[in-house]
Amino acid sequence: MILLSGVVVLGALSTMRVQSAAWPRFLTTGLHRNLALLTLVFLALHIVTAVVDPFTHLGWLTAVLPFSSYYRTLWLGLGTIAFELLAAIIVTSLLRGMIGQTAWRIVHWLTYASWPIAIIHGFGTGTDALSAWFMVLSIICVGGVAIAVVIRVMQPPPDPLASARSEFRSAVSRKTNP
Repeated sequence: MILLSGVVVLGALSTMRVQSAAWPRFLTTGLHRNLALLTLVFLALHIVTAVVDPFTHLGWLTAVLPFSSYYRTLWLGLGTIAFELLAAIIVTSLLRGMIGQTAWRIVHWLTYASWPIAIIHGFGTGTDALSAWFMVLSIICVGGVAIAVVIRVMQPPPDPLASARSEFRSAVSRKTNP
């Protein structure tokens, strides 16, 4: 939950092209990508350990077919859907050069569906869902993502020609005012 929330926050920040002298834009993009890979590793571990857990007897079908489990059917089904949405994002990210920027961006918007479904899955399935520490972490994660999404939605789309126009105006200004 923490890692996935961090990926969503960094993704929102990278689309806004957030940068400063101490934090160049490529750092946000690189951190987003690497944190997403780390999240996938932990997600794979989460799925494998849940499937092989002798208490639940889930089986591999539950990991790929939503709502096929007898155990906590709704909550595990939501987890499967969240995983499948993330899988679509991963596949299209790997094929980004082949499918084009527009198709990739459309599929990448599934993150905004996958993340809350994964959070709900955690509340419904997690054995510690009502513990104080889980609630605090959940509030921090939900709050962080909510703030990042609101900032992202409130930002006007970046103008890729703005810096070129600014440089052009400066150059014209220097030529006309020696």
